[in-house]
Amino acid sequence: MLRWGTLAVTAFLVAVAEGQEAAFDLVIRHGRIVDGSGNPWFYGDVAVRGDRIEALGRIPPGKARQEIDAAGLVVAPGFIDMHSHSDFLLLEDGNGQSKIRQGVTTEILGEGDSAGPYQGKLPPRVVTVAGQDVRWTRLGEYFDLLDRTGVSLNVASYVGLNNVWQCVMGTSFDRPTSEQLDEMKALVEQAMQDGALGLSSQVMMPPGSLAATDEIVELCKAAAPYGGIYSTHIRNEGLGVFDSVKEAIAIGERAGVPVDVIHLKIADQKYWGRMEEVVALIEDARRRGVNVQANIYPYTRGNNNLSSIIPPWAHEGGREKMLARLRDPADRERMKKDITTGIDSWYNHYTAVGGDWSRMLISGAGQFQGLTMDRVLSLRSQGRNDRDPLDELFDLLIEEDGSVSTVYAHHTEEDMNFALAQPWCSIGSDGSAYAIEGPLRRGNPHPRNFGTFPRVLGVYVREQGLLRLEDAVRKMTSLNAAKAGLRDRGLLRPGMFADVTIFDADHIIDRATFTEPFAYNEGIEYVIVNGQVVLDRGQHTGAKPGRALRRR
Repeated sequence: MLRWGTLAVTAFLVAVAEGQEAAFDLVIRHGRIVDGSGNPWFYGDVAVRGDRIEALGRIPPGKARQEIDAAGLVVAPGFIDMHSHSDFLLLEDGNGQSKIRQGVTTEILGEGDSAGPYQGKLPPRVVTVAGQDVRWTRLGEYFDLLDRTGVSLNVASYVGLNNVWQCVMGTSFDRPTSEQLDEMKALVEQAMQDGALGLSSQVMMPPGSLAATDEIVELCKAAAPYGGIYSTHIRNEGLGVFDSVKEAIAIGERAGVPVDVIHLKIADQKYWGRMEEVVALIEDARRRGVNVQANIYPYTRGNNNLSSIIPPWAHEGGREKMLARLRDPADRERMKKDITTGIDSWYNHYTAVGGDWSRMLISGAGQFQGLTMDRVLSLRSQGRNDRDPLDELFDLLIEEDGSVSTVYAHHTEEDMNFALAQPWCSIGSDGSAYAIEGPLRRGNPHPRNFGTFPRVLGVYVREQGLLRLEDAVRKMTSLNAAKAGLRDRGLLRPGMFADVTIFDADHIIDRATFTEPFAYNEGIEYVIVNGQVVLDRGQHTGAKPGRALRRR
């Protein structure tokens, strides 16, 4: 890094001496540079020309069109959010407020669901953009739409297993024939040609959970020739966590693709304290040459849906069929038994939190948002103790059309910290680009939507000392870039794209909480995307220099 920085500065001096035009578009001066590699920080300047970093080191006074004085601040690569859900919110408002203000310059989308394909038995997605209804069928068309409408940050995406599966199988729980599996493989190949990073899965719930290991291996093999990876929300983060991690490893090993486990955790109190065993499984696989890694968000509560408490069989045929079963007395009794006693290999959110309704917080819109389920049940029953709480749950889901976003308190700080400290564990928010005002202030979302990256830097670097500053920045930048195959981002190096985040390491902290989530963090001062300033002294400039990043 220093060698290339010195060469670039030397070239600059020669150009000045010869009287040539050598103006930079932007120079960031006097910063403490944490370059994303994990190497120790150093003081220096960063020069940008166009959308690329031109030089690092000591940049002489010159004809920079714009300068930023970063004295007292850390200059780092723009943060890459390894796991995000902003797919359609960015079409509503491309400013990406809650992500830009965290220092995020690139979002990686997809967890089973993706913004394409929508073909066959999965109808085209229709979204209103600037007052016009827009529909598309391929992931590449979504990328094109982002480029046309404009976004403040960069966007990359996996192709989702759910999309691929439902394009061919619809809402049926039937097993696919060999011909149908070939159709799915063709859809994966099409998405890879459109620029997908790889295949993503959410195999905890249908439709993703319907895919057998062998079938996922075959779909990953379709992504492998394009350099794709396999990103997975494993089948069971609770009592089945060990077998589920083993399955993810086996898929990567058999298909010949890297694996990234989404938000690694132990989400059942019966297994709390056993993260060392999970990490050992990953380390063993890595020693034998399997490239398996993971990401994490720095909170001990996860976001899912109250409908995830409903057993998998009741989801067959889609939401309307599930609602019909919720209304059927016989099906209700069967569901109650399955929820309270469990089903083999099914991750059961209810038993994972010990049947404790107070550990479920309603985060979706509606009359109960911001309340824990024990409070909701009390209000609904009006103090009566003669009604089964599960009946109230079923009725609530019927009233809310089968979907109630919920935060579950299901894993521990100790397990999370042990995973976070592993060198192959990076940072992903599992959040979306919301805002504290306007149409994108909705529901009672998880605070990770607003605070993930500042929380790592404020709590786990500065306050707890769990991570070195340089290691935390690496987990947010070059580690994610390397996983995703974004080879020209994630580091401060001459020739790399000029995605830069500048922050105050002494004061950076998250402010969003579970009960008051709509709060931007403190300490992120400047964010630069593709050479353009998007956040200037903490204020969004309205610039939209982001791009859809298609894997080459």
